[in-house]
Amino acid sequence: MIKGILFDLDGTLLDREQSLIAFVRNQYHRIQAFQSVEEPIFVQRFIELDQKGYVWKDKVYQALINEFNLDLNWDELLEDYIQSFQHHCIGFPGLIEILDHLKDKQMKLGIISNGFGRFQMNNIKGLHIDHYFDGIFISEIEGLRKPDIKIFNRALDRLGLEPQESIFVGDHPINDVDASIHAGMRGIWKEDDYFGKPSTDYMSIKDLVEIKSIIERISK
Repeated sequence: MIKGILFDLDGTLLDREQSLIAFVRNQYHRIQAFQSVEEPIFVQRFIELDQKGYVWKDKVYQALINEFNLDLNWDELLEDYIQSFQHHCIGFPGLIEILDHLKDKQMKLGIISNGFGRFQMNNIKGLHIDHYFDGIFISEIEGLRKPDIKIFNRALDRLGLEPQESIFVGDHPINDVDASIHAGMRGIWKEDDYFGKPSTDYMSIKDLVEIKSIIERISK
């Protein structure tokens, strides 16, 4: 019987690509120096350098300043990113619907996310979903990082869950799906071919609301 569902954040609950585009366009129009570059070119280059969030923005801004010869301080741009990104967070379709459904089913809910504590917590609050979760575990705060199964074990222990009665949903085949399965959980891949596919046996979804039918199927 499934008693708990844990989620990755970026690319799973947070539509990071659309959120990033919304933020970059906003920042572009707020900072006059950026406008020496055409907006589509600037936005596209930012996304390329970002590499799905796996390059921290200090490096992104330094590269943009060098490439486009901009008279700006990268550290000020980074602080603006940290403070402002939360106001542009966009959840995937069905986000609130599935969280409401799982809470109605009295499931324990958690998030395990790699990243910086303040930034990721701001983004969770930006999605207005922090109140749904019984535990939020961010790598910087925990001192552990996915795919280390210790962070999964710690989250389950704090939530009072056994691995076999828990599901983990994430978009990264190694950090999320393979790692959670190795921790004894049921791993669900939220499909994103950018990273390839998981190497272990897994269930997959395209949309968050599909979690309903998976839980029903497992329960039978």
